[in-house]
Amino acid sequence: MANGHQSASLFKHADFLKLWAAQIGSAFGSRITRTVLPMIAILTINATPNEIAILSALSFAPGLIVAFLAGGYIDRNKKRPLLITTDLVRAALIFSVPIAAHFSAMSMMQLYVVAAVVGAATSIFQIADNAYLPRLVAKDQLVDANSKLEATDAVAEASGPGIAGLLVSLFSAPIAMIFDAITYLWSALMLSFIKKPEPKRTAKSAEDSLLRDAVLGFKSCVKHPIVGPILAADTLMTLAGGIYVTLYMVVALRTLALDPFTVGVIISLGGIAGFFGALAAAPVANKFGLRNTLVVTMALGQLANFGIPLAAALPQYSIALLSFQQVAGDFFMTIFVIQALSLRQREMPENVLARANATFQLTTGMVIPLSALMAGPISMWIGITNTLWIAAIGAMFALPILLMIKKPN
Repeated sequence: MANGHQSASLFKHADFLKLWAAQIGSAFGSRITRTVLPMIAILTINATPNEIAILSALSFAPGLIVAFLAGGYIDRNKKRPLLITTDLVRAALIFSVPIAAHFSAMSMMQLYVVAAVVGAATSIFQIADNAYLPRLVAKDQLVDANSKLEATDAVAEASGPGIAGLLVSLFSAPIAMIFDAITYLWSALMLSFIKKPEPKRTAKSAEDSLLRDAVLGFKSCVKHPIVGPILAADTLMTLAGGIYVTLYMVVALRTLALDPFTVGVIISLGGIAGFFGALAAAPVANKFGLRNTLVVTMALGQLANFGIPLAAALPQYSIALLSFQQVAGDFFMTIFVIQALSLRQREMPENVLARANATFQLTTGMVIPLSALMAGPISMWIGITNTLWIAAIGAMFALPILLMIKKPN
């Protein structure tokens, strides 16, 4: 593993700094889009709850499917032009919103199209970005690079919705989209300044197809001695995570009768902890190694989730337990996510890396709504607290799966 000069070397890595600057724009832009589009639908078009639900689904689902099928195309082609193209597509679509608002031509159909195409472009950007990073930095710099990018993403996740709300308050929802579009133009500009050449595109063979590409990416992950167990463990933890997400507010607001402000403060602690987890990821991996860090942070992060059913069972300690869960869970799981991504980037062949990234994205995207749909009936059958206990215990079975991973080279 790289030693202590690794971090400084990335600050002197001109091309990485440009990619990082681009990612800052894209990260904040995606959060602003996600926040402001529903506001426009509600404030400008008086959308119904059903229309808002459709808008939310279109922001999410098409991107998973398109990105999964596009993995082979991303693998065979240069990544930087694709990243720039997705930025320009998002900027153009988002600019269309304030233009339509200016001419009083806004419609839900336009917002549906914007949500679907921007969501798909964002998914493609994320997959191509993760596949591009190993071409830009050395393998022993991947953890450090991913830590910096993840820290930025944590800041965007925590502050992006607030910035979006402020822009809407100061100007208007359609005008806020102009600032949103500018973030994507900034990202495209920064990416255009990167100088390191990429390998030439690989020609598509007669046997290649969208479905074959998707199947190849899935098989490449499942059969890999390191990536396969990570995918299985990640799927199991995501299944439990969908249950937490579904029942967390019910427990906090109804079972424990906490006020919304307190709940908001508790959740914000997780965002802060995630930021510090991103900063700690590289030093921890340098000291203990990728494999050991992966296993230990997964175990500690999932153990922290026992704080949720414990809070429901011990309401007198609920604030302390939920705060502990947010801080410890987000801190350790952020480190886990960075190690898992870095291992995938190191171990998977470059010619299937985008398809592997797409497999992880699709699997996670499918499991979360599935577990969310399961959470309701199960909790009605055996109770919310018991459902949370089952989720917490079930997620711990990811530990023996990860222990099957041998030490990477």
